[in-house]
Amino acid sequence: MLIKRKSIEADANLKSGPGKKSITPAKPKPTRKVKFAPVTLSEQFGIRYLHFGTEWVQGAMRISKPDWIELEYAQQMMAWMLFNDKPQHIVQLGLGTGSLTKFSYKWFREAQVTAVDLNPSVITICETMFKLPANDERLNVIEMDALEYVNDPANLGRIDALQVDVYDATARGPVLDTPEFYQSCAACLTPDGIMTVNLFGDHPSYARNLSAMHFAFDTVISLPEVHDGNVIAIAFNTTPTLDIAALYERAAQITATTKLPAKSWVNGIKAWQAQQ
Repeated sequence: MLIKRKSIEADANLKSGPGKKSITPAKPKPTRKVKFAPVTLSEQFGIRYLHFGTEWVQGAMRISKPDWIELEYAQQMMAWMLFNDKPQHIVQLGLGTGSLTKFSYKWFREAQVTAVDLNPSVITICETMFKLPANDERLNVIEMDALEYVNDPANLGRIDALQVDVYDATARGPVLDTPEFYQSCAACLTPDGIMTVNLFGDHPSYARNLSAMHFAFDTVISLPEVHDGNVIAIAFNTTPTLDIAALYERAAQITATTKLPAKSWVNGIKAWQAQQ
């Protein structure tokens, strides 16, 4: 079984090269035409999986622990926790099984949690089969194109942690990967905001995405590859101070509280730092 998660998104995205870096978001593109793949489920050894009509795993939930993040790469998407323990607004682009959204909603009770997905069937299946809570004063799950969301002026400078996992069912790499898209992501973040992105280290899209992120962000760190090629990139609006000893202390706190394997995230950051 393949363990690469692909959030449903549109098939096409205009590709363009780098230009002058700016905090101004890209101009909104015309609404993209979308053909959704069928949403299907499977279960094995107490874990429920989401698929889009293929064997590709789009997300997973341990039935006995619905608020736990089951897949390792998805756990790494929470690596921004090493740098911010009191976010005010957490956003997930690409809902999947809602694992990041549910986890953030449970552990960050003072934060607004937003999830954006274009496919209404994904939202419905999360509510009915993956125990996604109903929207309330802290949680807002929106049926919307992720590109439109980051280009909405109302979202400028308002997000502390942005988690981006926007794939379609074809496993061709992220469908939103241009410098302009990542510029818009950066513009939605606070000055100290952090973005995590799920990439494929063994796919041609990897270098393209990293290049686009480096264009839009001050610093981009890539964690070691997990599963079948998943690589989590951590992008910072403001270059962080990488005090490894302090990060290990913070990782121990995260693990003690949430059980997430945060020490491994610091190991990955340390390895990246050694290569610079």
